[in-house]
Amino acid sequence: MPANLIACRPGSYGKYSAEAFMHLPKIGIKHVEIDVPPEDQWAKRQAELKKHKLKVSSVAGGVNLSKPDEVAAFSRLARAAKASGAKVIFLSVQTGGVPVEQCYRTLRELGDTARAYGATIGMETHPDMVTNGDVAAATMKGVNHPNVKLNYDSANIYYYNQGTCGVTEFKKFLPWLISVHLKETNGKPKTWYFPGLHEGEGIVNFPEIFRLCKEAKFYGPFTLEIEGCEGENLSQEQACARVANSVAYLKSIKAMA
Repeated sequence: MPANLIACRPGSYGKYSAEAFMHLPKIGIKHVEIDVPPEDQWAKRQAELKKHKLKVSSVAGGVNLSKPDEVAAFSRLARAAKASGAKVIFLSVQTGGVPVEQCYRTLRELGDTARAYGATIGMETHPDMVTNGDVAAATMKGVNHPNVKLNYDSANIYYYNQGTCGVTEFKKFLPWLISVHLKETNGKPKTWYFPGLHEGEGIVNFPEIFRLCKEAKFYGPFTLEIEGCEGENLSQEQACARVANSVAYLKSIKAMA
């Protein structure tokens, strides 16, 4: 059975994100999801990743489909994915008020671009096209493109929805799943509470998510995303410990070796 691919966003270190590349290999993480820098900085970023023996599992960006310049800029993400060896383009998508059928057409075009560079889009769990499982499924059926799929964010599903069940919603994502963001939450809508995994008031059922993925033969990427909690001010030591403790938790539930 393949091992799960576990990655981390450098932003999980908060204001100490510069420490991520050095710290992650020490705790057993070999992959990262990165925001795409300007093209003249690609070589520098690649050299830094190589220095720390890290691979890029996904590149991240966003697009408002009502803005032609943002749609056109997607090709830069696709090129960056190929240059870094990433197979997933994590993408936050907004309609910007554009009629949904037009959005579907544009997403199919972006899917064609992603495919040309050997990648697949993972649409983030964000309004207004992937607000929850039902909306996500409708979007996937409307777009109907093999290179446009879904990223399930285990905290956003609670942040944007009232009275929801993360596991129930996750099952609706599974047919189109290409990536998962591992993010903790206390389950309260519109509440900025995203600590380390299994920390504080966290309620996400990570063992069940991994069980369902194993059943579906999905092995990642699973990307650790810690966005912190409102009002906190962690030290560098605390930020690194939070990531390390989250990795230790994943090991404790056998999600990684």
